[in-house]
Amino acid sequence: MHLQDNGFAVNTVDVDDLTPINQQHGIDPNLVGCHTAIVDGYLIEGHVPADVIRDLLKERPEGVAGLAVPGMPIGSPGMETPGRAPERYNVLAFTRDGRTTVFARR
Repeated sequence: MHLQDNGFAVNTVDVDDLTPINQQHGIDPNLVGCHTAIVDGYLIEGHVPADVIRDLLKERPEGVAGLAVPGMPIGSPGMETPGRAPERYNVLAFTRDGRTTVFARR
């Protein structure tokens, strides 16, 4: 697991449907990935690289509720595919009121 391999303590809970969890935390459906985590009070949605999470924890930008990588871009953590070039993707910072900005580019 990417986060464990990068020094994060992980408590995994498998669920059949993330929709209720995403709704509970106010994650916009356009930001949804296939994993949801809470790291030091921040919501982390999708295949967000560990180093970008560390940057978030260091910077603690005002108003940011979390980070998201919508979908499952090839080459994002856990989505490495032999023989396929990684896709370029954005890691989005989002606020509780639904605004997004690009936090990192990969």
